[in-house]
Amino acid sequence: MNGTRLPRILSIPPGVPFLPELADALLSDRLGVAFEAEAGPMALADVTIYVPTRRAARRLRAIFMERSKVRSAILPVIRPLGEFDEDETAFDPQGAGAIELAPPISGLDRLLHLADLARAWKRRLPDHVAARFDERVEVPVSAADAVWLARDLAALMDEIETEGADWTRLRELAPASLAGWWQVTLEFLSILTEHWPRILDERGQSNPAWHRNALIRLESERLRQSPPPGPVIAAGSTGSIPATAELLSSIARLPRGAVVLPGLDKTIDDDSWNMLSDAFPPAAMLGHPQFGLARLLRRIGILRQDIAEVGAPEPSLATRAVLVSEALRPAATTDRWSARRAAASASDIAAALSGVSLVEAPRERDEAAAIALALREAISEPGRTAALVTGDRQLARRVAAELGRFGIRADDSGGTPLAATPPGTLMTLLLEAALRPSDPVPVLALLKHPLLTLGLQRAAVRHAAETIELVALRGGSERLDAAGLAPLVERRLAETGGKPRQPFWFPRLTEYRRVAALQVAGRLGEAIAPLIAAGTLPSATVPEMARATVLSLEALARDERNSFAGLYGGEVGERLAEFLRGLVAATAPFGFSPGEWPDIVAALLSAETVKPRPGAERRIAIWGALEARLQSVDTLVIGGLNEGSFPRRAEADRFMSRAMKSGLELEPPERRIGQSAHDFCMALGTRRVVLTRSARAGETPSTRSRWLQRLLAFAGKEAAHEMRARGEHLAAWARELDAAPQIRFVSRPEPKPPLEFRPTHFSVTEIETLRRDPYAVYARRILKLFPLEPLLRDPGAAERGTLFHEILRRFCASGTDPRDGESLRLLLQAGRQCFAELALPADVDAVWWPRFGKLASGFIDWERSRAADIAERRPEARAEKTAVGSSGVTLSGYADRVDVLAAGKADILDYKTLIALQRPGAHAACPATGPGRRAAAARRLPGPWDPGPR
Repeated sequence: MNGTRLPRILSIPPGVPFLPELADALLSDRLGVAFEAEAGPMALADVTIYVPTRRAARRLRAIFMERSKVRSAILPVIRPLGEFDEDETAFDPQGAGAIELAPPISGLDRLLHLADLARAWKRRLPDHVAARFDERVEVPVSAADAVWLARDLAALMDEIETEGADWTRLRELAPASLAGWWQVTLEFLSILTEHWPRILDERGQSNPAWHRNALIRLESERLRQSPPPGPVIAAGSTGSIPATAELLSSIARLPRGAVVLPGLDKTIDDDSWNMLSDAFPPAAMLGHPQFGLARLLRRIGILRQDIAEVGAPEPSLATRAVLVSEALRPAATTDRWSARRAAASASDIAAALSGVSLVEAPRERDEAAAIALALREAISEPGRTAALVTGDRQLARRVAAELGRFGIRADDSGGTPLAATPPGTLMTLLLEAALRPSDPVPVLALLKHPLLTLGLQRAAVRHAAETIELVALRGGSERLDAAGLAPLVERRLAETGGKPRQPFWFPRLTEYRRVAALQVAGRLGEAIAPLIAAGTLPSATVPEMARATVLSLEALARDERNSFAGLYGGEVGERLAEFLRGLVAATAPFGFSPGEWPDIVAALLSAETVKPRPGAERRIAIWGALEARLQSVDTLVIGGLNEGSFPRRAEADRFMSRAMKSGLELEPPERRIGQSAHDFCMALGTRRVVLTRSARAGETPSTRSRWLQRLLAFAGKEAAHEMRARGEHLAAWARELDAAPQIRFVSRPEPKPPLEFRPTHFSVTEIETLRRDPYAVYARRILKLFPLEPLLRDPGAAERGTLFHEILRRFCASGTDPRDGESLRLLLQAGRQCFAELALPADVDAVWWPRFGKLASGFIDWERSRAADIAERRPEARAEKTAVGSSGVTLSGYADRVDVLAAGKADILDYKTLIALQRPGAHAACPATGPGRRAAAARRLPGPWDPGPR
């Protein structure tokens, strides 16, 4: 060190509450920064403390307030550094240098600009590949795809600029075997190396990651040039960002500066430490919990033995820290496990792990229930606190729901996706209903959405929605237009009222309900009109569509007091308003077809989350790994300890291989695993820890987290058994939580109504239903229960059969002899008339008409083959009530056609079956099937058959 003062670096070991110990060490001047607590209320005013996250900053302020010996005091300046989290990059800009920096571009503007560039490149890609490789590729070029690709580009850009990598080395990375396709990738990455810098220069802005690093480096330079008179402390950071490491180095060298590291392992052997500190460590080292700290010390230029520890854990927690360190030692030195394990006594291991429980649940739901019970049990004593740490957001949501059983609303720091909130779903349904109106499901969901008020009371809108559903959205086939919902309701009310057989609900419609339904349908059409008008534009931009969306959204959510409290109230509404303001203010020239707007909004909305305000129960928290850093509670549950969840999988980069990233001196994805491993080690320093995992993830078996496997292997079978035994009561409680006595299934319904209530008349087709499902006949004919009709749909097989049936009926009723040379033309003419009357959508007509043309030719051929045997054709023949023996039951039927044969017999024809006759090898015998039809077919003309209209 050449006589210069060593950098002042200390460490707080696992097992010691980090932030409380930091505050106590400062107040007692154990940090060596010449702090004078006797200076009174102004003693802390000159202190500056840097911590990794805003949450840690808030907690540290609260601790200083608790530790203060005077009623009023000026607290230290506490700033977050913001490692690894975009939402936490809040380094405060200070000084003239910060003013001269180009302001960062907003995340939304950057995304849209990059999406425009990515889409332009994708359009050129087929020609580029054809020119280079003499082959064609098809690339989808939707606006939403471009947004998703832009998100990946932005992440790569942030990684490059955070690590300070050199873009110019890209062309030197690819081996000869990949050179051709790598050139294609290089052209794509020229978006970042050539086009994007020009856009930033024109706008006078900078990238967010570059701007953050610049602010941190300016702060580092300011501290070096003008050391502040008071203490400066950086605590809890591992210096994973190079700019942050420079700042820590500067602070450590200040006259009154100190860096306090979290959990530096001073017990690991020198061989393992030297592997971690090597300038070019093997890839396996990056996943070790101490790798980040070892690299930071190498950058600062200080040896591990020169670092003092602040605070001392309890003996059992100190032993636990050593045990965890041994369990997670580098793979290259695990040959020392046997000797280390033999040196540790069973009693020491048992004492170290006495506060650790293990729950291995069979399913994710059982794991969530066990965690909720552990948290509830932990706060049963007054003043106790508990928290869940997990990287699995699905598990976090399950636990939050399970805690609701006990009336506990946990402080869930992970937040809720904005798209899953009521305002977010209202906006999504609005876009689907307005811009893709053929599907009735979004329209019906929009009508029933709890925030839909349309300037009326919600209860009135909800009741009107039920009427609209029955009248306009159910029954039949039709292409729905949300803007024309009111005319549709009016027309279908008139059509239904004129039918001889009306739906069961129609007589119950009062005039008030009809008027209310028309009013709500009309207001809905007026509300979405701005968005529908924007949807007719040949091309649109994000601000144009966003303004139309806001107008329609506010018209939908305006309540009877002309307020938007339901839409913009609370933290969810504030987040939505911020998102919409960003869309309206977007400046990127990103044009697209208005029909793509729902997919674009979904892509932009995917990264938006709502960070909730503190929950009602402040003693229970749910944290991600970042939020949990430096926090301390009485009981900590580490959940989701499966590979792929905690730690997360090391996903390969979408643009560069591992070798290429190493060539640019970028960290491989295993680096994040090392950071997570360090978080795991620090979490195990809590006095009472519950480790949980589920044996299955969804429908597939899961694998224990590598850290849990190593811990159980090193601790031994006896210790592992005791950990599981301590967690068994939680698993047993979870099993009993929903336990209930076994209830036998209700026996199959066997309705036996009294004889006087039983029907005495059936249609021919109803006999089949009576045999197959007698309860259906019982429900309809005796209980008078009728199912709701299905939702509107595009014309399908049923409508096609009805249409073809009507065409054949008209042809047969015309009396045309199929042997006539004009018969096929007349049949096609009848078909065209029926198609025109039905007014099918163009895409459906284009498919059905050719299909009918083939059917018509086959039908005429079939008719000609049997024309000599037919004396008369009777379309739509009816059989009136006919007694069945002495049973007292009568049958009636309806035949599509009855052909009177020359021999005095008759064929009863069903057109649906006749259509099947067009297939090769089809049998042309009497197509009447089923018991009822066979009974009717057994009768000969003359008889009950009425030829009906001719």
